[in-house]
Amino acid sequence: MGDQFTTIRLLSHQLIQPGFDKPKELVDWMGAIQAQDYTMAKWAVGIRLKAATDSLVEEAFNRGDFLRTHVLRPTWHFVSAADIRWMLKLSAQRIKASSFSRDRDLGITEDLYTHVNNLLEKILRDNNYLTREEIGNRLEKTGILVNSSRLVHFMMRAEVEAIVCSGPAKGKKQTYALLDERIPSAKDLGKEEALEKLARKYFQSHSPAGLQDFVWWSGLSVTEAREGIKLIEKELIKGFFPDPNLLMHQSFATEMNLTESIHLLPAFDEYLISYKDRTTVLDLEHHPKAFTKNGSFFPVIAYNGKVIGRWNKAVRKKQTILAPTFFTDVSAIERAKIEEVGMLYRYFLDH
Repeated sequence: MGDQFTTIRLLSHQLIQPGFDKPKELVDWMGAIQAQDYTMAKWAVGIRLKAATDSLVEEAFNRGDFLRTHVLRPTWHFVSAADIRWMLKLSAQRIKASSFSRDRDLGITEDLYTHVNNLLEKILRDNNYLTREEIGNRLEKTGILVNSSRLVHFMMRAEVEAIVCSGPAKGKKQTYALLDERIPSAKDLGKEEALEKLARKYFQSHSPAGLQDFVWWSGLSVTEAREGIKLIEKELIKGFFPDPNLLMHQSFATEMNLTESIHLLPAFDEYLISYKDRTTVLDLEHHPKAFTKNGSFFPVIAYNGKVIGRWNKAVRKKQTILAPTFFTDVSAIERAKIEEVGMLYRYFLDH
């Protein structure tokens, strides 16, 4: 693969030569950014902007410039306000089907889902943003049996059916809002147009990548993913790399040389998690050090596009201390450069 591969991967992810100033522009470019760890997901946005602070990203989220919801695979993602409706529509049936078995175990019927959705429309009306716990308490008062598992399913279904989405943070807690109040209605996309748009977003922001990578990231069937790729095939270049399965968006067809770069990537970062095949940037022997079998991804260090270690943080005497762990030996110079990058992360957190 060589330096050309990692250069294109870093460029497409906006990790080098970033082109955006605003969080909503970056989220729109990426299509969707995995976001179950809200704090880390904000850093995933910030690290890809020309300049950013935690407060800048938080303010954009609270304004509704981008939203946090279950979509695609599904898991929590940041999605732009402009994309949320058609992306949910494209994902909805698969997400519903994935929970059918567990719904039966929890005693949740389609009629109950409809009833809960109607209640949510009432209790959240007029921008009455509520946390999950507050919503659970309101539902219990109507006589509905609520426990943590049932509440997760109630809220995910309401998200998928475009009833609710994320509201502004309430202190350190997430809230829900009615989607129709939070985001203006948008033009409805047909399935073909939605597949084309999703494929374009993925390959513009995640090149180089293959069919199976796109299937994994999107949650689409292989047939649907192939259709999306075919719809943008004139924009994709095949055969640029030795692996014939890799596709590259034409935006990155010019010759490029990698300049030295170090990144403290957040947990669950798109650079690693959004591909079925991760060996291109992380040696197979180190996979267990970067993510677990049950799908937890750790914050990692990328040096010239290759993942070389992990990092974590601790707060001591109101100062953020970074602790790197390397998968192989690194030089003192590399360690010093990582500390320099750590200063950027601390600045992001403190402003």
